[in-house]
Amino acid sequence: MNLTEIEKKLDTSYLDQMEKFYQNQLLNDTVPFWFPKSIDCTYGGYLLMRDHDGTLIDSDKAVWIQGRACWLLSTLYNTVEARDEWLVWARSGYEFLKKHCFDSNGKMYFHVDQQGRPIRMRRYFFSETFAAIAFAAFAKATGDQDIAAEARFLFGECLAYANGEKLIEPKYEPTRPMKGIGVPMIMINTAQQIRETIGDPRCDQAITDFIAQIQGDFVKDDIQCVMEQVGAAGEIIDHIDGRTLNPGHAIEGAWFILHEARHRDNDPDLINLGCRMLDYMWERGWDKEYGGILYFRDVYGKPVQEYWQDMKFWWPQNEAIIATLLAYLLTGNEKYKKWHQQIHDYAYDHFHDKVNGEWFGYLHRDGTLAQTAKGNLFKGPFHLPRQEWYCMQILKTLR
Repeated sequence: MNLTEIEKKLDTSYLDQMEKFYQNQLLNDTVPFWFPKSIDCTYGGYLLMRDHDGTLIDSDKAVWIQGRACWLLSTLYNTVEARDEWLVWARSGYEFLKKHCFDSNGKMYFHVDQQGRPIRMRRYFFSETFAAIAFAAFAKATGDQDIAAEARFLFGECLAYANGEKLIEPKYEPTRPMKGIGVPMIMINTAQQIRETIGDPRCDQAITDFIAQIQGDFVKDDIQCVMEQVGAAGEIIDHIDGRTLNPGHAIEGAWFILHEARHRDNDPDLINLGCRMLDYMWERGWDKEYGGILYFRDVYGKPVQEYWQDMKFWWPQNEAIIATLLAYLLTGNEKYKKWHQQIHDYAYDHFHDKVNGEWFGYLHRDGTLAQTAKGNLFKGPFHLPRQEWYCMQILKTLR
């Protein structure tokens, strides 16, 4: 079935309603919760650790979230409206990252204080991936080719880490070698963002290679599952860490692949792969009793070690909203429209703060509030505004 035939099957009234909803939420609810109050006018960057009403609860800065916020503001400027304030605020993040968030050897920190003094370095390179997409989006917004070169350099560093050319001190001893889906996943999206903002000839091949890693090592069609970690040859490791699944993470990977399918003229093989991943992990992750995506599951149904395993975190819901919408747009399958409506309704009913805006981050399994913070070292203006922005943008293309 070609795209024209699929588009004829789509419920355009529903999609129009969703487009208007996401645009309103993004521009009149989510973004205003964070900005301009989160701009640090003294030291630069963003003060993002905030309670339900926007009160600052900590002045430290997570480097991940500094990059993500800079990316968001630059992306809004590039794709929604060229608002001067968005560009000024994005520059604050870019300059803080460049000045304070790299150590003397070029590795990026994970956690710094308000002034930018280092607190913690983590043994992975995700700060670099978020800085790369932030610098790329900001370079597009400003037209500054020097910043674009910085973004491409960072992208090259990420590729080197991902491919093992550059080594990071390992977290584990070599007794039981394992690899996670996080690296190929984040590199797919990093390459997609670089390609769509400033371009880089390495992007297409990198995306192809990382998708092949996910398909070859992590997607287990025989048991209808997407693994979070596997052994060195892609085998399932029958220990607690090896058995633990993260459905929301795999669903995020599914929509990265569906996005790539859309970019590649609706590549049927990639659509099939992304939809299989979504199908498998929706079945394992959707809470049939209370609704929402559960945090951790065991591949064989055994007890999970982490005590928060049955909680509902905000971001898996965001990723499932995107994935189900993309799957519906690419296939016309009513199942995905139903799933999209289910996760959309659950998430906005339970996570959205109708008084102060934005979303709470953490719910108990039954949907009751676990705590009120909206910003910390891991949560900030990224998963929710990215979801609302992305859904709004893809729905606009249907007009």
